[in-house]
Amino acid sequence: MDARRIGELMEELGRAATEAAAVLALVPGVQKNAALVAAAQAVRARAAGILAANERDVAAARARHLSGPRLERLRLDERRLESLAAGIDAVAGLADPIGRVVAEWQRPNGLRIQRVAVPLGVIGIIYESRPNVTADAGALCLKSGNACILRGGSESEHSSAALHECLTSGLAAAGLPAACIQLVPTSDRAAVGYMLAGMSEYLDVIVPRGGRSLVERVQKEARVPVIGHLEGNCHVYIDRDATRRYPERQDAPHRHLRRSRDAARGCGMRRDPPAAAHQRPAGGWLRGARRCDRAARRSARAPGERG
Repeated sequence: MDARRIGELMEELGRAATEAAAVLALVPGVQKNAALVAAAQAVRARAAGILAANERDVAAARARHLSGPRLERLRLDERRLESLAAGIDAVAGLADPIGRVVAEWQRPNGLRIQRVAVPLGVIGIIYESRPNVTADAGALCLKSGNACILRGGSESEHSSAALHECLTSGLAAAGLPAACIQLVPTSDRAAVGYMLAGMSEYLDVIVPRGGRSLVERVQKEARVPVIGHLEGNCHVYIDRDATRRYPERQDAPHRHLRRSRDAARGCGMRRDPPAAAHQRPAGGWLRGARRCDRAARRSARAPGERG
């Protein structure tokens, strides 16, 4: 797709999102929740089609020799799909943030002032090859009254499209514009550049969701405010009175990291309290967690995952 066509496409998305944001800002919470519940139902009803689309993505990723951890993040199965649908339901169950009084005070002259939560407008979200982010980001933006333009990684193109169809199905069921949640319909990387530098008229904020290289590019090139993040690490703190065998149990929180090198959800380090420092830590587990954490960070920084 040539640059002119990319520009036209992104302009169309921007205009539609701006119009949808004006509608969505005034929509009552019950209507937004209805859209989310219908979207979750659509995910469950269309599970076979979503998994088939995901298999296409996984097969293409294997052909491109993507690494094991990245394939694992891309892959969907029945359990993950149900967790994804349950996540949308959970967002629907949250209190409506719009209209919430954040702060309130009164001036000496009797004037009462309130700080009230309102939508941002149109949010652009650029993320890597995690199809679940399509559902998570779309649901959260809808709940908060914001229209969004989603640009997922090229590796999850078919999976994200199938999940996006479920979100738009929910919007239609609740009588909301389909443009409340839009997915950039091209994997051309030029679309990312245009989104960062050419859509300041439409986007109110951009959120990058991915590795260091993606976040750095967005922060460098974006012409609108960016909600970025830095690398972090999750820790498990063991109290001196805790049963010390618990960290080795199969159901302990950090065990997920040893099963799947996912830095976003795994606990990468165990910390004993200073008073217990004289006790020998479970060195094998600690070293293993550190190795998994380093591997997960290297995977997150892989240049090929920036799409």
